[in-house]
Amino acid sequence: MAVTMHADDLIESLEQIALLLELQGANLFKTKAYKNGAESLRNFHGDVLKLALSNQLAEIPGIGANLQEKLHELATTGKMAYHEELKSSFPSTLFELFELQGLGPKKIKALYDTLKIDSISALKLACTDGRVGQLSGFGTKTVTNIIAAIELRETYADYFRLGDVAVLAEIILQQLRDHPAVHQCTHAGSYRRAKEILHDLDFLVATDKPAEITKFFTELPEVQSIISCGNTKAQIRLDNGLQCDLRAVSNTQYPFALQYFSGSKEHNIAIRRLALKQGWSLNEYEFTAKDGAKTPPAITPPTIHSEEDIYRALGLDYIPPELRENRGEIEAAERGEIPRLVEIGQLKGTFHNHTTASDGKHTLTEMAGAAIDLGLEYLGISDHSKSSFQANGLYPERLLKQIEEIRKLNQTWNDFQLLAGSEVDILKDGSLDFEDHILEQLDYVVASVHNAFTLPKKEMTQRIIRAMENPHVTMLGHMTGRLLLRRKPYEIDHEIIIDCAAQTGTIIELNANPRRLDMDWRWWKKARDKGVLCSINPDAHRAEHLQFLALGTRVARKGWLRKEDVFNTKSLSEIKEYLHIDQRDPL
Repeated sequence: MAVTMHADDLIESLEQIALLLELQGANLFKTKAYKNGAESLRNFHGDVLKLALSNQLAEIPGIGANLQEKLHELATTGKMAYHEELKSSFPSTLFELFELQGLGPKKIKALYDTLKIDSISALKLACTDGRVGQLSGFGTKTVTNIIAAIELRETYADYFRLGDVAVLAEIILQQLRDHPAVHQCTHAGSYRRAKEILHDLDFLVATDKPAEITKFFTELPEVQSIISCGNTKAQIRLDNGLQCDLRAVSNTQYPFALQYFSGSKEHNIAIRRLALKQGWSLNEYEFTAKDGAKTPPAITPPTIHSEEDIYRALGLDYIPPELRENRGEIEAAERGEIPRLVEIGQLKGTFHNHTTASDGKHTLTEMAGAAIDLGLEYLGISDHSKSSFQANGLYPERLLKQIEEIRKLNQTWNDFQLLAGSEVDILKDGSLDFEDHILEQLDYVVASVHNAFTLPKKEMTQRIIRAMENPHVTMLGHMTGRLLLRRKPYEIDHEIIIDCAAQTGTIIELNANPRRLDMDWRWWKKARDKGVLCSINPDAHRAEHLQFLALGTRVARKGWLRKEDVFNTKSLSEIKEYLHIDQRDPL
């Protein structure tokens, strides 16, 4: 089988070696060499894999001859002997521990060295019987948090984040499209509907040779195991444990299959009921006369060439896949009120982005260059404020210096601008991390909660409202602080916060980081209907994170958002007018 590697595989290998060395108690400089090597590859803008294959990675600062040889071996063979040797000295289940929120290498090393804990099941038992609580550095609160993290992981053990599977989903789809026997092909299921977490990936193919395609599907390079393979459907499991399902149908069946297998179940039930009212039975393959009918339908269903034809036959506007959750979309389609949803090409810029000034990995100019390459007109810089010490948050003097640097850089561009902002911590009492005389010098302010997540619901809600009532706050960042599959959202009253945003004119962020996707899509239509604007922000800590805008746009569509509902579809001139930037006194 051919070796299929990606740059991320090389980076991940170096990072894992560094963790293994740390667990071994290896020389600090040796451990750091692998950490720095991973960071160098991550920050390199060229083709890392190509250089690894040609054994030329030593061109990258931080990659010495030793790392170059090891990475060349990995790129060409799919394995690195040194990495495999290190892994063999530890139980394979040990790596599960790194997936738990709040457990880093030092704590895992202590658990392993002292209690021989080498798996999540062993850790859960040791937390329950009190052994973990007796270790130095593992108090009652730590043990409680570990147990909560384990329970959360068990709840979502077979689930994956939408953004984490996107690249694999597109790679597999392209391989299917490239097969000469495939006439049409697309995603289906929850991925097509842009659900934030999903259980599997669904693919649909139109072909005259279904058995040939299902066999081909099971032989893709990404396949780790075959669950089943028949003449018209197949199921596989990838290396990361993700299940992928394929259905192969005829061209005639394809529109029906696409509508059916896209779901959701609730949407499909409602659609089938509409068909039955017209005397038709709708399934995944065709329209037919209603079962048991003594006479043919009063109206013969039209010839169907596309999904749009199915909805049209039922007297509905076409319903985009993202809306198909039976949450009012069918009624809207009956009234002709399906909105024209926002598209990625309509975004002109974005606001929540970090640089090396705080915990970002790229400089102002590097982030600007990446934004320009994407065709954006503006990029807002919002590094952390001083209370986020873990993220190297900026004190006022550093922030003012950054504002000055941004203003100078802006003189070098004609059709692009950086905007000077800050992601300001909302403190426990709802006050902000900077005084008003500092905030008023910024172009905009993103206010976010970064600590004290366990406040009671009413208190947390009031905390956020107090921050939003500050006239200098432009937008609210990652409203619930959730980390999908890793950390539950803190308790808030969404309706009260949305009402406050409507009253204060506060923009609510749709944080497009695949680990967040916060505010949740289920609340956006309510916010939209109250006139609250959304800003699709990548929360970018690297230049490549600007690509998260595409994911955020998919989720915005799922939330019924149109172009006019999204703040960063505004042009640079419109943004400057909205934020009164040209009216601000220079520093």
